[in-house]
Amino acid sequence: MRSVTPVEIEEEGAGSLADYARISVAFEVRVVMDARASATSGTKFILVERQCSTPFVKDYDAIPNNAPLDWPRRFDITRWGFLAARVDGARVGGAAIALRASASDTAGDDVAVLWDIRVAPDARGKGVGSALLAAAEQWAAGRGARRLVVETQNINVPACRFYEAYGFALEAIDPLAYPELPQEIQFLWYKDVGG
Repeated sequence: MRSVTPVEIEEEGAGSLADYARISVAFEVRVVMDARASATSGTKFILVERQCSTPFVKDYDAIPNNAPLDWPRRFDITRWGFLAARVDGARVGGAAIALRASASDTAGDDVAVLWDIRVAPDARGKGVGSALLAAAEQWAAGRGARRLVVETQNINVPACRFYEAYGFALEAIDPLAYPELPQEIQFLWYKDVGG
């Protein structure tokens, strides 16, 4: 059984991105998800895990122009929220939520994007991600969002299982979303958060 640690969540400004970025998002990939359309279940897709032929470490922050300190140069973050997770006063995680993520975002003002969620490696599996997700849902709903969307990749099985466990539905798959990473498939997960 997973141990749950008392987690304090607080909202911060974009000025805290340097501290936010110190939390690693790197993880080891040993399994990947295959998805196929479902004709019989109540979901759109059925996910099946399979072993990765060669395990590797994935670090989204190592991708050029993708780290938190790059976001203000790439996006209008004036409508973003930043959350910090602390245990006993020490930062152990964070989340970034975007309302209308970019000028070309066609999702609308009633859809928020959980842009990023990160938990320090030694704090994973202790309830930090759950606390951040609950706070992100509240943040989005409190600003008029009716749905929350999050993007994962088929290589991030723990994230896929996490969002599935917390009521997100896999509604879209795009195998061509990352031309520079053809082995990765984009998954888009949605959850209703506001009435």
